[in-house]
Amino acid sequence: MKTFLLIVTLGGLLVLTLVGSSFVWWSMGGIDISLHGMIALTLGCLFSLLLGGGLMFLVFYSSRRGHDDEHHRGPEM
Repeated sequence: MKTFLLIVTLGGLLVLTLVGSSFVWWSMGGIDISLHGMIALTLGCLFSLLLGGGLMFLVFYSSRRGHDDEHHRGPEM
């Protein structure tokens, strides 16, 4: 039940964000972006999301495998 509530909440926040950003985009008016500009904007956003997700995956992977433990102990005496 908690997982379902979390998914519904996050989905609602995503929809609210998309509606709000669309409203701001269309209310600015007078801003024309060519097809190439829209493609570049879309690819830039997708690349940023993939890069952020990949880096977070590497952080969790490294932490669970214990690769970070040996660097946080300090020098042996």
